[in-house]
Amino acid sequence: MATLLLVIIYLAFISLGLPDSLLGAAWPVMQSDLGVPLETAGFLFMMIAGGTIISSLVSGKVLKRFGTSKVTFVSVFMTAVALLGFQFAPSIAWLVLCAIPLGLGAGAVDTGLNDYVATNYKAHHMSWLHCFWGVGATLGPVIMAQFISEGTSWRNGYLTISGIQFALVLILLITLPLWKRVTHNNKAVSDEIMETNAVRHEKNNELKPLQVKGVKLALASFLFYCGVEATMGLWGSSFLVNVKGLSAAAAAQWVSLYYAGITVGRFITGFITFKMTNRALIRSGQLIAAVGAIILFLPLPSIFSLVGFIIIGLGLAPIFPCMLHETPAHFGKKHSQSIMGYQMAVAYTGTTFLPPMLGFISSYFTIGIFPVCILIFAAAMLLSTENLNRLLYKKIIGKDTSLKA
Repeated sequence: MATLLLVIIYLAFISLGLPDSLLGAAWPVMQSDLGVPLETAGFLFMMIAGGTIISSLVSGKVLKRFGTSKVTFVSVFMTAVALLGFQFAPSIAWLVLCAIPLGLGAGAVDTGLNDYVATNYKAHHMSWLHCFWGVGATLGPVIMAQFISEGTSWRNGYLTISGIQFALVLILLITLPLWKRVTHNNKAVSDEIMETNAVRHEKNNELKPLQVKGVKLALASFLFYCGVEATMGLWGSSFLVNVKGLSAAAAAQWVSLYYAGITVGRFITGFITFKMTNRALIRSGQLIAAVGAIILFLPLPSIFSLVGFIIIGLGLAPIFPCMLHETPAHFGKKHSQSIMGYQMAVAYTGTTFLPPMLGFISSYFTIGIFPVCILIFAAAMLLSTENLNRLLYKKIIGKDTSLKA
């Protein structure tokens, strides 16, 4: 039963990823069809991510009251209806209206399923869970590109994704009783995991979560990680069409390969976690992503942009799940849940504001600044995590010295 439920959870995370990459892939066509400025995509993206922030902040109380299974069912239903609304949208105002339930549903699914897997399954499943998000994020542009290349409307792409979401809603409805049985039989392993990873800084117990040393650096890491990931997804197609001269369909396919890099990378990361530490994986991923951004920045033939997209995707793959898993090790068991919530909220804040900021700046200059922004975000993320590691190392060394004295 536990394995069957895990499969259903993975399917739910595929559905979470499907809409995330659709807007960016379809926007070059949507923009001309709707007759709106380039930066309008940033506003729509902000509305979706804003709803995600709100739902993630209140999801704790909602999950405690109704349970993960019911919240997931209702949330996926909301996203399915919202995507169907995109298909029928007669104007940009209608899209703004549909963006609200799309964001609200996504935030509740993300928070609820992350917490459920962390509580009821072993740690390496976290990487594979986010791998299946990548499956959905990869399929979204592929499906959209197929409709665009065939000359049919982007609306049919949204209709197809909505149909997939409704199919998952039906599966979730049928399997609602399974969640309670698995939760009852499968005792939480989170205590064991946290005790294994906990470092010797429980002296921070008397502090509030945001007062714990290093928390603000961790939050900055999540902010800039999501800045890179979301900016790549939202503006990648526009960069390839307007700067590299690709067709809208080809650009959408290339963006799908970026998400494929994240997906494959996270699948592999699930195995590598048995051999490498989270910190080593995070650092390696950030350096690889920076190399990909440099390739995009250099004046090379357009095919190198595809290489850059894939490299960035592979680099980003281990960072987010490994940073989540490091939370109790960094800050201790007492504060880990609260700090985890802050990290998710700041991550969605990065998703909400950093990509639209690039769109706003591009409207005054050119979308050609896209690689520069990606490189800046990646460098800021690397700087934040390295400073965090240095701070925590000094803390541990200082305690070892005091113990010897």
